[in-house]
Parts: sequence; C-alpha cells; structure tokens
Amino acid sequence: MKILVVGGGGREHALIWKLSQSNKIEQIFCAPGNAGITSLATCVPIDADDIERLVEFARNENIDLTIVGPEDPLAAGIVDAFEAAELKIFGPNRAAAEIEGSKTFCKNLLKKYEIPTGDSASFDNLDDAIEYVYKKGAPIVVKADGLAAGKGVVVAQTVEEAEDAINKIMRRRAYGDAGKKIIIEEFLEGEEASFLVFTDGDIVVPMVTSQDHKPVFDDDKGPNTGGMGAYSPAPVISEGLFRRIMNDIMIPTVKAMAAEGCKYRGILYAGLMIKDGIPKVLEFNARFGDPETQPILMRLKSDLLPILEACISGHLAKTIVEWDERPTVCVAMASGGYPGEYENGQIISGLNLAGRLKDVMVFHAGTAKNEDDKVITNGGRVLGVTAIGDDIPQAINKAYHAVSKISWEGAHFRNDIGRKALKRI
Repeated sequence: MKILVVGGGGREHALIWKLSQSNKIEQIFCAPGNAGITSLATCVPIDADDIERLVEFARNENIDLTIVGPEDPLAAGIVDAFEAAELKIFGPNRAAAEIEGSKTFCKNLLKKYEIPTGDSASFDNLDDAIEYVYKKGAPIVVKADGLAAGKGVVVAQTVEEAEDAINKIMRRRAYGDAGKKIIIEEFLEGEEASFLVFTDGDIVVPMVTSQDHKPVFDDDKGPNTGGMGAYSPAPVISEGLFRRIMNDIMIPTVKAMAAEGCKYRGILYAGLMIKDGIPKVLEFNARFGDPETQPILMRLKSDLLPILEACISGHLAKTIVEWDERPTVCVAMASGGYPGEYENGQIISGLNLAGRLKDVMVFHAGTAKNEDDKVITNGGRVLGVTAIGDDIPQAINKAYHAVSKISWEGAHFRNDIGRKALKRI
C-alpha cells in the first residue's frame, strides 16, 4: 500500500514511525513533513490545509490511504473532499469535526445528551461576554470558540484577567477568526487527563490513558501551549474510572453524534478534568493528540494500519488492539519564547547521541534542514523526546537523559513531566 500522512509535527512523525513497521505498507508520503520524517517517508511540499493539491497528489500517486494529523484540514472538510474524489481517507468529516472546530457545538451536544461537563455560555458580543464574567466572578475560563492550536484558552484568576482575555480574543483577534465567538466556562478543579479512542461510528475501542502538560513552565505555570509533554498511562484514571469514562462519556458521545446525523469515524479525544473520581469533559478533539500520540503509539504493539482501516470500513468490532504494559514519557523541547514569539533557524546538536539511546525515540515537530543539511529549529515545539521504561520513574529518567544530549540556543523544556504520576504510584 501507498500511504499519505497529512501534517508535519511530532504527532505525524510518531504516526509514520508506527506505520513504517507495517509489512502491508510499501511507501509513505508526508505533506509537508519535517526533518525527522525524511528518514521514514518522502516529504512533499504541500501544506496540510491545501486540500485541493492534496487531493490532486493522492489521485496522481495512486495513494491507497490518507491519514490526517492536524485539526485544521479536518474542520475545513478534507475528508469530504477526498471522499468526493473517491479516495480513501482516515478521519471525521467536516460535520463530525465540528466537535473540535466549535466549542459551542461541543458544549451544546454535551448538554443535550447529558454528558458530564461544566457550565458554560457562548457569546458573539464582547460587551455581553464581559458583563457575564462580572456576574459569574472568577476563577473562570475564557476560550476562543474556533481552532487556535491549543492556545486560545485562558484560565482567568480574576475578572479583570478574564476581561483582558475577552478583549484579546474578540477585539484584538489574537487567534484570528477563531475568536469571532467565545465560550466562557465554569472553572473545574481537579487533575486533567487525556482519553483517546478509535471508533467506526458504532464500536468504540479505547487506547491507553495519558496525561498532557499544557502550561509552558514547571508546576503548570505560565500560558497554555500545544502541550509541553505527556506520559502514559495516567494513574489518576483507575480501572473503575476507565469504565466510567467509557460508559458515561465516550460511548454516549459517539452515539450522540450519530443521533445528530454526523456519524463519527476516526479518533475521538476527550480532555477530561477528574476530581474525587468523577470525570467531566473539558473539550473534545477530532484527531490524535499532540504530544499524547508519541507516548501512546510507543506502547501500541498491534499494527496500526488495520485498526485505521477498520474504523473506515466499520469493522472495528473484529479488530484486536494490543498494548505494551510498560509506561512511556514524552518531553517536548521548545524554542525559547514559545508560545509567544521565537526565532527559527537555530542549529540543533546532539540528535544522533540521543537517537542511539536504548528505548528512546526523538520525534521531530518544528524542524527543517538548512543549506548545509543540518537540522534546525522551525517552530515553537521542536522535538518530542520519548522513552519507554519498566516503570514510570525509569521512563522519566530515560527521557530526560536523552533530553540532556540535545541542545540549541534558547532551547526550553519543562523539568517536571511525569511528576504527577509519581505521586500516585
């Protein structure tokens, strides 16, 4: 088979790394890819949101299956376009991807079908939003309604901070059209966890649990990012809580989408807040998480390709998914200044040293090659250094040992990825 993976981040590198292990795949293309992906796939210079050119490429190259990594092309209808061209593609269509593309759509769905989540209200008028914040008080959460690369969320500790966030999103349009509408949510206390499933629209098959680290600095300080690291499993999710999440959240949501006339096929990813053993939905994403995909796929023992094909064909009930019991940890290495302004073009050293370490994979995200064929930084999150160990402490140590081998000017990473897991073992 010939495969096309759409995207160019750490998630896509992890997907291609796993797919490359399948004996059913002859060739993998990636659009646009990155410096690390070039060793496993043929990178083509087509942007992930250039749907027309991607369709043309898949048709001309006789691509057997296209797999979409990022959320933007899904929300823009890439699946609809490929299916209209009679091309096989993995991911939810435009209507189903609204569960991530519009936080208002998601909240309304959850409320209608009584799926546990916090209270919220949506606004397209700035003054009404500010009035609501002063009425509700703080802490409170302000979110851009649309897609903002994981950064359009402000957990405001004061009403003044919430007002500033509303102005930033709606008046100054810090996240573009994603901020035409905002959603203001109840602040939920607890511990966050990520819960991803495969689904063909009827059957729901869970992946192993994981936990992301959104804020840029240690101890969850600073602004939100796309994710500064992740680990799997997440000990905060016990066996009983795992079943509760499946029965009260994941399966009902897939059924709710079908009832709304937008059957959901692909990856459904719930961001959860857990307090006193009770899970509530913070948000849903319509694709593999980043950086959760890196530690999750490192634990997947099964061939990924048949699982994805079963989601498309509706035969997920017949598919066996096996996981490695050992835990994994991913530490994101970022450009200095991220998630604010940062400089590209810094030469990265130590990649070969880290890559030779046992039980370690260095997944590239924001990387490219310069004229001298040296790997350079080309984005906010640059690398996802991922390790597997016999236990969580060992996986943490292996990941950070690999991180210590890698450097570039201004490199930044959190030093506490996995610390929350240590408190629970």
